[in-house]
Amino acid sequence: MSENEILPEAPKKNNGGFIAAILLLLLGLGVMAYLWSQKNSQLNDCANEVATLRANEDGMNQMMEGYVGNMSNDLRKDFQSMLETYDALIEKDKSKADSLNMQKEKIQGLMDELSQNKKLSASQLFKLKKENETLRGIMKSYVMQIDSLNTLNLKLESNLQTTKTQLSETTNERDQYKQDAESSAEQVKKGSKLQAFGFSSSGLRMKLNNTTEETNRARNTIQIRSSFTISENPITPPGKKTVFMQIIDPSGKTLQSKSSNVVQTDGGAIAFSDKKDIDYNNERIDLSIFYDLGGADAAKGNYKVKIYIDGQLAGTDSFTLK
Repeated sequence: MSENEILPEAPKKNNGGFIAAILLLLLGLGVMAYLWSQKNSQLNDCANEVATLRANEDGMNQMMEGYVGNMSNDLRKDFQSMLETYDALIEKDKSKADSLNMQKEKIQGLMDELSQNKKLSASQLFKLKKENETLRGIMKSYVMQIDSLNTLNLKLESNLQTTKTQLSETTNERDQYKQDAESSAEQVKKGSKLQAFGFSSSGLRMKLNNTTEETNRARNTIQIRSSFTISENPITPPGKKTVFMQIIDPSGKTLQSKSSNVVQTDGGAIAFSDKKDIDYNNERIDLSIFYDLGGADAAKGNYKVKIYIDGQLAGTDSFTLK
């Protein structure tokens, strides 16, 4: 080949198309991944909603168990009353016996369903109640056809039974509301209870300068003091309150300055040793209550201290005199 001959250029590889295809493929995969993530999130949300609805349904069925039981009995009695009514209608007009017996079979089927399912849910029972109303409407039309003069007094019996059923339902609802209200009141009472804590209880002796100091010697004790803190509680009604202290000596007897020191509590009437009035504003209060032995000798042994507020036991403590 001569130097003047020019070699043809090698064809350039065109990679642009492949890169574009790859980018499009990656973009498509990204979009699919995003859509899959969205659908998966929606599926999880649906599953959570279904679980919540099932839990709510179970809770509703438990709450209405007593109501459902009474309603089942009322429906069973109502179905039986309709069967007896159809028997009377067949006796009055045997030409309609076939159609009347068909209605009886439907009623008997519902009664069998009630008997077989001992524990129906509220939704199942309300469905039966709806079918009962439909069948009662059909029965009334037959009564109008066959007994237009109401010689069997069927309409009155039907209305009476319906009224009894409605009255039973209203009574059950009233009892449920009353029970819920009593339960709520009990919870509020428990939540508003004040607590006494941080106790320091001991005997006190008289010093030469007419001041007192703690002692654990029974023969030196002239007073008993219990110091403690009353808790804060935002739901307790604020205002004037009386704090009662009961001191029980080693023999099990409550120390009293006078026999009339008695207070009513949740556990009944109890004797108390001394008391103190406070102005409670839903905040902590540090408090000390003193009991003067009035010249009596203190017994050796273990003493128990109980604090009562609003008729409830707020806290306890103990100490020993030697």
